Amino acid sequence: MSAGDKIKNAAEEFGGKAKEALGKATDNDKLVAEGQADQAKANVKQAGEDVKDAFKN
Repeated sequence: MSAGDKIKNAAEEFGGKAKEALGKATDNDKLVAEGQADQAKANVKQAGEDVKDAFKN
């Protein structure tokens, strides 16, 4: 996994956490759900990259 991919995944997860926090602060359930979905998507990408790395080594 390249460092760029790790940074992208971390940024996407951070963005999701920020969206979720903003949604909770403004009582916006849609924004909370979007933030959680962004985090889940980033975690799935990270898991896929981890699997690729496991087979490389």
